[in-house]
Amino acid sequence: MTTTNNWHISLFAGLAERLSTRSLQPSWEEPQLTVRQIKDRLMKQFPEQADLLSLCFMAQNQSYADDEAVVLKDDELALLPPVSGGSDVDVTGERSRKEGKRFLITEEKLDIDSVVAQISHPDHGAALAFVGTTREWTRGQRTITLQYEAYIPMAESAMEQIGEEIARKWPCTLCAIAHRIGTVGINEISVVIAVSSPHRAESYEASRYAIERLKQKVPIWKKEVYEDGTEWKGHQLGPWNPMAEIDGFGGSAK
Repeated sequence: MTTTNNWHISLFAGLAERLSTRSLQPSWEEPQLTVRQIKDRLMKQFPEQADLLSLCFMAQNQSYADDEAVVLKDDELALLPPVSGGSDVDVTGERSRKEGKRFLITEEKLDIDSVVAQISHPDHGAALAFVGTTREWTRGQRTITLQYEAYIPMAESAMEQIGEEIARKWPCTLCAIAHRIGTVGINEISVVIAVSSPHRAESYEASRYAIERLKQKVPIWKKEVYEDGTEWKGHQLGPWNPMAEIDGFGGSAK
């Protein structure tokens, strides 16, 4: 929790691991600073981690803030390293269906049918499910398990925003996303994205958009556990900018 005297900045994934802490409580006197000022101060404090800190985005009250944004000492702040290129929520249970929660982070194993049920609609003639699983071999290196971590409230909110973007780009299209955190073994499911629409073309386009957008902006991180070590996998599609638009997804003209 935020104290009266100190700032409080939560850390995640590889950044938390490198700094050996889950949060920072700097005793800065100012009641507000820009994100750039905060990052500059932290890079001076932790020069050996300056390269990673320079790539991080600040979350202000569970929304991304660019480097010029002004944040307050009492805001909920988190410093987020590049996301992966991957609670009391039960994806497989009745609670999810009854409450209509279509965007979920869970430690439980994912059930494809339960996620697809969230986007079932009598007027939709097409439904697709994208299922992401842990593969054993990547570029000649053997993976033992994956370990996922998430900034849960912000991740669920970001997934809901993806659903809203899809509804605007492809009207009448529904989307549900469930992502697992914790340890995910070989051939186990880490993410399910279900999309339904009146026609198949919209479903194909929206499904691809959803997974690309998830990799770009949802604060979920993946650690690969190999036979001979571990590695946090971040965004691998060029410079990370979760606030940018994705090119090539115009949606259907209506």
